[in-house]
Amino acid sequence: MANFRDIVDSPVNSKFILQGNQAFALGVAHAGYHCADGYPGTPSTEVIDKSLAYVQDRINVGWDVNEAVAVAVGIGHSIAGFDSVVTMKTPGAFQAGNAITTSAFYHASAGAFVLFVATDYVPSSTQHVIDLRHFFASARIPVLEPRNHQEMYEMPWHAADISRKFNTPVVILASGILCHSEGLITTKQARTITPRELPKDLKNWMGMPNIARKGYNIATQQRIPQIREWAEKSDLTKEYMGKDNWGIIVTGESNIIVNEALNALNLNPSILSIATVYPLPVKKIKTFAEKITGNLFVIEDGDKFVEDRIKLLGINIIGKDEDSIITEWTPELVIEFLSKHINFDFNLNKTKIDITPVMRPPAICPGCPYRAFGLTVDKLRKQNKIYSSFGDIGCSTLLYFLNALDTCLCMGASDSMRQGFVLSRPEYASKTISIIGDSCECHSGLDSTRNAVFRNTPGVKVILDNRVAAMTGGQPAPSSYNNLAGIENKFDLVKAEQAESAKVVIADSFNMKEIETKLTEALNLSEKGEYTTLILQGPCIHEVENKKKVRTLTINYDKCKQCGRCNICPGIELDETKTPHFTNLCSNCGGNTPVCMQRCPFDAFEFIDESKQEKIDIKIEKYVPVKDINIDKDKLQKSIRLAIRGIGGQGNLFFGKVLAEVAMNTPYADTHIVKGDTHGMAQLGGPVISTFSCGDVYSPTLAPASADVLVVMEINEILRPDFLDLLKPEGTILLNKFKALPPNTKLSDYPDFDEIRKSIKNYNVIEIDANKICSEMGDKQGKSANVIVLGVLSTIKPFNVIPKDVWLNALMTLSPNDVIKTMNKLAFEKGIGYNVSI
Repeated sequence: MANFRDIVDSPVNSKFILQGNQAFALGVAHAGYHCADGYPGTPSTEVIDKSLAYVQDRINVGWDVNEAVAVAVGIGHSIAGFDSVVTMKTPGAFQAGNAITTSAFYHASAGAFVLFVATDYVPSSTQHVIDLRHFFASARIPVLEPRNHQEMYEMPWHAADISRKFNTPVVILASGILCHSEGLITTKQARTITPRELPKDLKNWMGMPNIARKGYNIATQQRIPQIREWAEKSDLTKEYMGKDNWGIIVTGESNIIVNEALNALNLNPSILSIATVYPLPVKKIKTFAEKITGNLFVIEDGDKFVEDRIKLLGINIIGKDEDSIITEWTPELVIEFLSKHINFDFNLNKTKIDITPVMRPPAICPGCPYRAFGLTVDKLRKQNKIYSSFGDIGCSTLLYFLNALDTCLCMGASDSMRQGFVLSRPEYASKTISIIGDSCECHSGLDSTRNAVFRNTPGVKVILDNRVAAMTGGQPAPSSYNNLAGIENKFDLVKAEQAESAKVVIADSFNMKEIETKLTEALNLSEKGEYTTLILQGPCIHEVENKKKVRTLTINYDKCKQCGRCNICPGIELDETKTPHFTNLCSNCGGNTPVCMQRCPFDAFEFIDESKQEKIDIKIEKYVPVKDINIDKDKLQKSIRLAIRGIGGQGNLFFGKVLAEVAMNTPYADTHIVKGDTHGMAQLGGPVISTFSCGDVYSPTLAPASADVLVVMEINEILRPDFLDLLKPEGTILLNKFKALPPNTKLSDYPDFDEIRKSIKNYNVIEIDANKICSEMGDKQGKSANVIVLGVLSTIKPFNVIPKDVWLNALMTLSPNDVIKTMNKLAFEKGIGYNVSI
């Protein structure tokens, strides 16, 4: 895929496969917005991070310290006459709630003010499944829900136009499924918007009580009715009259989910698809309902917001059960729902395998600077020196799985909770700690620091400073070296803590002895009534240059006593005799003193003698793309679907990108292409699933019995619930015989491969040991395993009708340099040769 800057400059009607967030960002650029602000929050981050950050010469773009600040900054842009958008996820909207709701009752002429709020109704990366539509409707703010990737691109036009025409904030409530999946979009003609002139003064933006009341009345009695009339004429509501006598009213992203289900069922009802969910196009809904002679259903993500409003219109409609917990529909849930009311022929029998997969809870990455601290807290807890640990949002939350953290409320609240607990139970001041990351401390945690000093509450606050907003992908925070524009940050976290009059202690995140010593000293001081902020400094492993992540350790098995103390990280696993072995996930602790080495009481970990290392000589070749490749369109299936399961770090994302690039160079580019990936806590070593579809397809979430091929990159992952149910009866399973043992998991708990084989004996299965082939190629870390499997896939029906040169062109396009191109070409051809030979 081209870089974002080139995409922005592309001609009208260009086609791209873009992540939903990137499609939205492209729409922002093409719709003429002048400013973009936000706070990183999965699944909204990439609107700025992977997109608008690259066009800062055209749009004023920046991360702010939190969502409330970002909203106020956005409102300032709007008052100045400039069109602005502010990005966040659901909890951020609540954090910024005061600013958002107050802004709703301004009604003077200004630049557009648009809020992009990403939902996460699973949830995958937040604690919130709350439906914000109730909140925004009570504030009289119009809400738009994009229905597909094309609409993610087009929605910035609609939102800005509504905002300027009706002098209102506008919310684009985007499904996390759309935000983090990819789809084919077609570009429009970009436009330029002239900023509005400044008024004589800014008194129209006063929010005193009596003025705010007038603003509320105007919004309620004038603005919303006017927008409702606009919605009746807008193409954001679309009607399709089908052959069946029943119908569905569907909102937002549920539209593509419903279409995916109906495609699987071969049903053809009438559909009213709504993107303007507040205010609703009431007349269109009534007119549609009158045309339906059979059952009328409503399907929407979140709460029963639309359903309840339709029922108030006196329309008999079937929706969720009274106490339903469905907050995000899938094709399978839609099929189950419809089957209770409509007769159709579809077998939803679940595959039953009586083998329990090993669990892979979210975990901090191999080489994470938090691991040494987490292990230290666990040790002190076992010694009864720490009773409890109050946690916060972000990567630090994952310390829960190291027994180093107990609670999590919301961003910035960890030490406030600790303070309340200690104020009620003063005897626990020296036995409780709070934990927070540096970006969260800058977001709202400093308020808690100030409060501890203000309330004279003793204790220990641990700030894990990795210099970035790590959980969301490494965005700059005030504590980072530079801001988004690359300008050196003047903010100094240590000085900020000192300015709050807290005692500040600094330690190295990778030095276990120093951490234990300074944490113990701080706990002792709290017993004397002192408050300490202990700042542990060490870089996020993803911010470390790759050469420092190459393993420099080996294990001297003559010294190893199989004690198991090194079994602390996905980078190491133990065999049947408790003997440790490095896995391909080891990241060398980013060049710092490896934690496993510090943990070993027998000095069994030693640095590798590089002079004795075997060197692999690979002849680097220049790849020349093949042109004018003939593809027989008649041989292509109407649609192709595939799902991939593995663990984070195995290259699922790259696998999907290659498939998308392949499809873009076939006649499928004239239909639809969509790709879905795990989002949220998908750390290295955690379970991940990706999907790919092209042709007559709709959703990144697949319907049961619709996948042509299931790819399994790690043996255990084939056992995940509902995965095998995705496969067509005549489909193929491509199984990579690679095993990764989660930390602290006994080998005896790992499923027996022969038992797995027996359980899938009735399926069409192709087995491959791609990691072994990698090793034979000299790729000891197995980085090319995904490409080898891709090569095998290219020989399997229905993918095998696509010429080899199309695959190679796509693979080479996505390989960044000649070395990687050479390795990937070799790996791909190994995969092709493997399947030919069996």
